Amino acid sequence: MANGVFEAARTILAVREFDERPVANDVLRRILEAGRYTASGRNGQPWHFVLVRDRERLRKLGSLVRTGGYTANAAAAVIVGYEKATGQYGISDTSRAIQTMLLTAWGEGVASNWTGFGGIEGVREEFGFPETYDVLAVLPFGYPRRKVAGKKKRKPVNEVMSAERFGEPFS
Repeated sequence: MANGVFEAARTILAVREFDERPVANDVLRRILEAGRYTASGRNGQPWHFVLVRDRERLRKLGSLVRTGGYTANAAAAVIVGYEKATGQYGISDTSRAIQTMLLTAWGEGVASNWTGFGGIEGVREEFGFPETYDVLAVLPFGYPRRKVAGKKKRKPVNEVMSAERFGEPFS
């Protein structure tokens, strides 16, 4: 029996080059809704997502994230912030929402990558997040410029999984 979620987790790759095609509004909405539906500790939902589609704003966003210059060439991006007062739990919950959005996008044929990691003050200020929020990430979205296929480089099962007790072989 096929499992689309497992297939997305098994095949997802970070993509930094996008073609010119726009991503349909209903697809972008599903990606954002997936983040909103993510579980969170005590149902706190500490996140806030800002969808950016305007070409000039995408360029500005790309210039503000050291590791995300290619955001300027994406069809859209989502700025992901969380309430600072929620601390490490907010980071954890919001990270879960980010992964859910990335997997949902991949399942739709839309590629992405996580850029930045917290403390992106220029983005917070430029895009109107209050001081009570920290921007955790910027997620550029678009269709891959070229066919994305490749083998993931992952450690062998016995190096990362155990059964019953650490170090016991997983079978």
